[in-house]
Amino acid sequence: MQVSDSLIKDRPVDVAGFEVGRGARPLLIAGPCVLEDLGTAMAIGEFMAGAAMAAGFSYVFKASFDKANRTSINSYRGPGMKAGLKMLNDIKTKLCVPVISDIHTPDQAAEAAEVLDCIQIPAFLCRQTDMLVAAARTGLPVNIKKGQFIAPWEMAHAVKKVMDAGNGRVILTERGTFFGYNNLVVDMRSLAIMRRLGVPVVFDATHSVQLPGGGDGCSSGQREFAPLLARAAMAAGVDGIFMEVHPRPDEALCDGPNSLTLEDAERILKVLAAIRDSVKDDSY
Repeated sequence: MQVSDSLIKDRPVDVAGFEVGRGARPLLIAGPCVLEDLGTAMAIGEFMAGAAMAAGFSYVFKASFDKANRTSINSYRGPGMKAGLKMLNDIKTKLCVPVISDIHTPDQAAEAAEVLDCIQIPAFLCRQTDMLVAAARTGLPVNIKKGQFIAPWEMAHAVKKVMDAGNGRVILTERGTFFGYNNLVVDMRSLAIMRRLGVPVVFDATHSVQLPGGGDGCSSGQREFAPLLARAAMAAGVDGIFMEVHPRPDEALCDGPNSLTLEDAERILKVLAAIRDSVKDDSY
């Protein structure tokens, strides 16, 4: 595998005033898969912001205003862009936390950027040039989730598309690789490989235990393995952790089987903080 010399640099990324990357505090991106109602989202954001602060993590609230890649036409997609951005703005303003959400078409980028502090590119769209360029041109940091079908070194092309559009604020997120039907596997080498591209790398602990399409017209998951993978990623020196959380995961309208309870997420963060302290001078 060859990585362009122009990309091999440590580039900490500024997100709403704090840095993500080597030498910075670890990042936590956490929230429900999709916005359900403002009260639930506020409660999640408030709890996770406190848990992140106590564990020494920087925090960004994550929730989707629209999930355009659901398994079934009948699956809940969210409140939509207009209502969802209003909810995210309320969360951002009232809780004083940065917010991130994903876009699914290039024309959503500019409007979403009026509210968001970071734009996320969904895994299935990580190769879509127009999406990456539109997100880059907002000037916001861009978190690109590695597609389940992409080798980690191939993400150099996605990074270059954003950078060539004039935006050097790129984060990559690992969320597992297809492993036969309805299953994912995580190759921890990918964290080090993508870090060689010169950008911060985040590990998505809950989507990595998803079983895509493994339910009846929906995805399933194995949330009990999320802590194990999160610990391994933090030991490898990852720059941040992504988790989908919900007060009642079994009642969540999207990705419940791979979402963590708030209390479990809080406990995991404390363990991750201890691991981080023990390996921070010996990361990849």
